[in-house]
Amino acid sequence: MDPTTLTTERLLMRPFAPEDADAVHTACQDPEIQRWTVVPSPYTRADAELFTGKLCPEGWQDGSMYNFAVLRRDDAQLVGALGVNNRYLPGTYEVGYWTAKEHRGAGYTTEALAEAARWAFTALAADRVEWRTEIGNTASRSVALRAGFRMEGDQRSALFNKGVRRDTWNGALLPADLGLPGTHTYLPAPGVSGGL
Repeated sequence: MDPTTLTTERLLMRPFAPEDADAVHTACQDPEIQRWTVVPSPYTRADAELFTGKLCPEGWQDGSMYNFAVLRRDDAQLVGALGVNNRYLPGTYEVGYWTAKEHRGAGYTTEALAEAARWAFTALAADRVEWRTEIGNTASRSVALRAGFRMEGDQRSALFNKGVRRDTWNGALLPADLGLPGTHTYLPAPGVSGGL
């Protein structure tokens, strides 16, 4: 897919570029980002350069991951990162995100997540966008809930982070949750919301 730029009322979301390495390196010094995400710890300048200059462009090129730099429209400050990753299941993608410490609590990540999900349903023909985080990451869970994700439960040993397997909370968003049509027919099980 060609690199894409998205906009919301307050945000510009564009593919990461090598010139973002300084801002990414600075943001990822935050112990909370290193604790709850799979970024390396310690996070070096070389890690930021690899992410912005190689991994992100290659992800867009091969369709494996679409990473957006989330910037404020008014001053172009980096608010955070948001990725839409191909799960290699037809029509299924997973989202992940982090927010720079100084921008937390403003609703930017919820705004970005909602826009990214809408983009996945329309541009990528997604039928399901999944979210997961290690159990205990209440900030990430709150963002997902505010963006409309439905919590689907816990999974044991579902995340491998820094050499340790961890349990996760899981949720998903479907096109119908946003009033959009799906690509494939969905037949919910009896007793499931929307089921027969």
